[in-house]
Amino acid sequence: MINMNHEEIKKVIEDILNKIPLSFSEVCVLDSEVAKCKKFVIKGADSNLLIGRDGENLSAFSHIVKKIVAKKDGEEMMEKFYIDTEDYHSKKIRKIKEMSLTMANRAKTFKRNVELGPMTSYERMVVHSTLADEPFIKTESEGEGRFRRIIIKFVG
Repeated sequence: MINMNHEEIKKVIEDILNKIPLSFSEVCVLDSEVAKCKKFVIKGADSNLLIGRDGENLSAFSHIVKKIVAKKDGEEMMEKFYIDTEDYHSKKIRKIKEMSLTMANRAKTFKRNVELGPMTSYERMVVHSTLADEPFIKTESEGEGRFRRIIIKFVG
């Protein structure tokens, strides 16, 4: 397996963008708000088309890029990364973190477990990492497939 570096992943993103009728000015590689994760930011005029309804297009685009990288790197070798444009993904991460902390405070206040709605694996990872050091709180994932969700448990 060949381990792809950031520039090679950036090139994969640019190559795909050049093959679809989507205008962009550049792709930047940045450190992410999420630990041990890189962020590839696409800058350009057609970012709303890339985001799509509720981020569906951006999610599909990210999935395709990750599959290409995984095929070259292997799943276990692949570095964690995500793709963003117009700060869409970053805003979503902030909302998930805020909601996680609010629900953790609710669990502490009422001394009861709080169940969150279904989330993607990435969103669950954000919740787990946000609440990892929270006192009296433990997080667990439950469910299968699209219905997998997090239970925020009060452990006091």
